[in-house]
Amino acid sequence: MGQAEQGSRIGKEYYDNSMYFEGGTDHLTDMGSRFQLYRVRMVTRLAQPRSTDRVADFGCGWGTFEFAMASRVKHILGIDFSSKSIELCNARLAEHPEPNIDFMCADAGDTGLDEGSFDLILAADLYEHVYPEDSARITAEAFRLLAPGGRFAAWTPHRGHILEILKNNSILLKPDPTHVDYKSMARMKELLTGAGFEIPRAYYAESHLPGFNLLERVLQPVLPVMRRRVALLGVKP
Repeated sequence: MGQAEQGSRIGKEYYDNSMYFEGGTDHLTDMGSRFQLYRVRMVTRLAQPRSTDRVADFGCGWGTFEFAMASRVKHILGIDFSSKSIELCNARLAEHPEPNIDFMCADAGDTGLDEGSFDLILAADLYEHVYPEDSARITAEAFRLLAPGGRFAAWTPHRGHILEILKNNSILLKPDPTHVDYKSMARMKELLTGAGFEIPRAYYAESHLPGFNLLERVLQPVLPVMRRRVALLGVKP
């Protein structure tokens, strides 16, 4: 991804005009990478998709969850505000047709879709990419789109993890300019309950790094720097 100018807002134009979806990020673009396989495994464990589920994926990116979950759900719709994302996803769908996958270019905070038309909504690695004023809109839209009893699976990095601390201080690792607003566990709970969700599950998850993830699992209850991901499942009453 190209660097944004200091102080500029990172939005749709940035994703459409940069190389974010196409170059320099093999762990993201390779659907068979350890990182992407980890994302699919952990988010699937959180969301627990069902064969009858109508699913929407907010911030679908490369279509990772669409192709991973297609055989497990009734229908899955990938939504992203980047036209480049949707172009890449549709190209992949043309090469690997799946009758129950669709993609749509739209704002996750204002999709225009029918109320109550989904049973499960995913927001995996989305909240860190959106500004504070957009977070509540997105959460409220997820609530609106879900049928009663519908689930909302949210998954986002924990800023207090050691790797995020190093990145955000440019120590050994480079900061990600697209991570414009990290949310804490407390803030994520506030967003979900504020939109009307009940939260039956909320926990920290370990990373995909072999060996290190075992250490994280043991130490995260007492050491915040070992808490890699914030995971929450919201349910619409």
